Amino acid sequence: MPTWKATACSCSNIAFIKYWGNIDERLRLPANGSISMNLDGLGTETTVEFRDDLECDVATVDGQEMTGAALDRISRHLDHVRAMAGQSLRAAVTSRNNFPAGAGIASSASAFAALSVAATVALNVVLSERQLSCLARLGSGSAARSIPGGFVEWHAAATHEESFAESFAPADHWLLTDLVAIVSRAHKSTGSTEGHALAATSIFQETRVKDAPRRLALCKQAVLACDFDQLAEIVELDSNMMHAVMMTSQPPLFYWSPTTLALMRSIRQWRASGIGVCYTIDAGANVHCLCAPGDEQVVSDRLSSYEGVLEVRRAGPGGPARVVTG
Repeated sequence: MPTWKATACSCSNIAFIKYWGNIDERLRLPANGSISMNLDGLGTETTVEFRDDLECDVATVDGQEMTGAALDRISRHLDHVRAMAGQSLRAAVTSRNNFPAGAGIASSASAFAALSVAATVALNVVLSERQLSCLARLGSGSAARSIPGGFVEWHAAATHEESFAESFAPADHWLLTDLVAIVSRAHKSTGSTEGHALAATSIFQETRVKDAPRRLALCKQAVLACDFDQLAEIVELDSNMMHAVMMTSQPPLFYWSPTTLALMRSIRQWRASGIGVCYTIDAGANVHCLCAPGDEQVVSDRLSSYEGVLEVRRAGPGGPARVVTG
């Protein structure tokens, strides 16, 4: 029985300037550009095996068999690769995350980036990094950012081919540390895909999108100059703006927990006292605490004893999505 098989891994990423809302839901074309950092050590490893004895796609994620909408989403993504390869083979997908999925740590980003790389390699579809980024975006918008490595900018555009992510600084450019304070391991009740579709119902989304080019420029400048103070102010502002849109959507989305809000206040106090730390929060309750080089240990110690923090995950800047075997 012939098989076509490959395994790939990809880092999760944390957005400094957030992606929230699309101008095209089908193609996941973002309403605004975004900037992120790949997270070394927080990621997904995925094996895709196309087989001629399968009548339908099957998938297992973190030991759980996928059914219904979750499996359909994987199959639709594989359909893009099958179309490129001129193949109709069904696939067996096995994927594992080393962090809580669906809890605001961009599990879909690393998952669909790894799936895109593994599937294309398995079917001998040769794509450039830019093309892979576009492909990954079709599965999950933020997955576009997990294809390149280091510090990444995802471009907003009106067409599929022009909305891609690319690295603007390598992983070793600035040794920031992301300490992820896990305050909830629960799968969020409203996923990001559903949330993006609600963004335009908030009266604040238009203002957030209009101001995005300014925030993007300031953030990119801060990263390139390794200016933590400037980064902290723009990253926290951008995170707050996205959550303001979420909270004022129809229906409203409330992702923060009491511990989330308490941590936000504490982190600003810590920074005011001279510690290089700032927060950013994706669609979930968990808090990403970005630390300047040299300040990660004091922040880690404080988080570890913080009431309501279940565990602390540490990640530095990570590399690009890559093939493990294939």
